[in-house]
Amino acid sequence: MLEEVERWLRTRTWSLSDRPLHRIMAAKRATGQSVSVVLPALNEEETVGEIVTVIRRDLMDQVPLVDEIVVVDSGSTDRTAERAAAAGARVVHRDQILPRLPAAPGKGEVLWRSLLVTDGDIVCFIDADLRDFSSGFVSGIVGPLLTEPGVDLVKGMYDRPLAGAAGQGGRVTELVARPLLNLHWPQLAGFVQPLGGEYAARRALLEQLPFPVGYGVELGMLVDSLHLVGLDALGQVDVGVRKHRHQDGQALGRMAAAIYRTAQLRLARGHLVRPSLTQFERVEDGFAPRTYAVDTEERPPMVEIAEYAARKVA
Repeated sequence: MLEEVERWLRTRTWSLSDRPLHRIMAAKRATGQSVSVVLPALNEEETVGEIVTVIRRDLMDQVPLVDEIVVVDSGSTDRTAERAAAAGARVVHRDQILPRLPAAPGKGEVLWRSLLVTDGDIVCFIDADLRDFSSGFVSGIVGPLLTEPGVDLVKGMYDRPLAGAAGQGGRVTELVARPLLNLHWPQLAGFVQPLGGEYAARRALLEQLPFPVGYGVELGMLVDSLHLVGLDALGQVDVGVRKHRHQDGQALGRMAAAIYRTAQLRLARGHLVRPSLTQFERVEDGFAPRTYAVDTEERPPMVEIAEYAARKVA
């Protein structure tokens, strides 16, 4: 019990109320840093417009905290792009970014490419499926990066209700990610939502990180940041409650396999076979196997990409 408490105390943790918006704005003016908000999106027409609207209203029109909102569409077949643009975001299709390199499917791919189409000194990632969205998600996780010079990455932490039951969301976190972190990277055991999609970081850190192309991106980023900048440069902010679309059990299984693989690669790089995951679906005469490749590809640190280097010089 004492060891668990010590781990928690070592993780820099704040609440939303610790930094009023006027204090965050004062720090932004004093430091001259710019802030980009990125929403990776795939078929999120029901929610993306409202998220963009709230951010623009609260953090661009009322106070100039956010300098740009970019929605990176990874191939939506609904009206995601149209609704994001109508709400005031700049919409960029994933395949338009770095077209010489064929895009891999996955969220991490979109986040990695977003560095090429944003300009902020601080980049804030927000999932596009959030409901009852509050701009405190953005100001809360950006705040420490503007007010604390030694902080490089901040994750949001929150309650995740599932079907009306408080605290029952985050099943892959509890069953896969948290055990992995406690066993292999105990310094990170104090992070409440290690897989959460709401986090912000300094561009100077993000451009040095490899990005797993799929579901493993958040765990990979957290582990790699620990090794690159140390635990004291990482933090988390309690931003309340996160409501979003929950995936079914088989999708969670694929997510879990990708996250496990991301951890495995960091424990034993270069000595692993290409994995797959077989799941079973009920069909008319029994169960049919469905085999999926597990995300293994990773994109290199963005500073190694010639187009990004040329963009910085220009």
